[in-house]
Amino acid sequence: MGLLRTFLVVYRSGAFTAAARLLGLSQPTVTAQVRTLERRLGRRLFERVPKGVVPTTVADELAAEVAGPLDTLTAVAERGRERGRVPAEPVHLAGPAEFLCVSALPALGDLVERGVRLRITTGLADELLDGLRDGRFDLVVSSVRPRGRTVTAVPLMDEEFVLVASPSWAERLGPLTPEEPGAVEEAPLVTYAEDLPILRRYWRHVFHRRLTTRAAVVVPDLRGVRAAVVAGAGVTVLPRYLCAAELGSGELVPLLEPVDPPVNTGFLAHRTGAAQREHVTLVRERLLRRSR
Repeated sequence: MGLLRTFLVVYRSGAFTAAARLLGLSQPTVTAQVRTLERRLGRRLFERVPKGVVPTTVADELAAEVAGPLDTLTAVAERGRERGRVPAEPVHLAGPAEFLCVSALPALGDLVERGVRLRITTGLADELLDGLRDGRFDLVVSSVRPRGRTVTAVPLMDEEFVLVASPSWAERLGPLTPEEPGAVEEAPLVTYAEDLPILRRYWRHVFHRRLTTRAAVVVPDLRGVRAAVVAGAGVTVLPRYLCAAELGSGELVPLLEPVDPPVNTGFLAHRTGAAQREHVTLVRERLLRRSR
């Protein structure tokens, strides 16, 4: 049973190192257990590649045969832990700080009363997806569609981007059109990174021109960018969900409402084929339901 469990974790994680972390074992132990199983079967289960291992067709057949029973036993063990009042393992959720704080955590708050424990990590998409593959996270909200067979992702939400400023700046800048950005290119720009990634994308998509202005204020958190612009620091581009309240109250004003605004799709990702613990499933379903 132990050898099959180790095999299945390696199969699902795509690497001996990631499997070792998930199992709480050393990598040599995981490797030795897989080699033992291969000797007993008389067949090779994995081929090594630079970033991990690739299962053979024999491994695919074995995983299809044992995954269901092993996952059932794991679920029974989880229920036994709950009856014995042993706290369930925390759900490790990672993603952009702004989305997690503004949208995700408010949607998950009542799950804590049901015994769900949460551990939140924020960061950049590529780093967090690597952590998902390595078994450090259960779920990752990503602005980048994950690639590769070890991660499965479903669309979570569409972020519409809007060009905003305080009312005083909007009055100073006057009306804008996609054909003529006018004085907005001379206004102070507020952004979360020195290279103005969201602003540059907006300029390309809406104004069909390259933005060459340098940032006036750089804050590595879009909530800070929002606060600075509300205070009159200048102009920025924000996801609409993040500034909806300020737009409603009039603290921020949309400088332009293009017919085709830039939109970015966010994804909710998990390890392909991973046995989903009950609380991980609860969190995943709640986030997907909230997004709808």
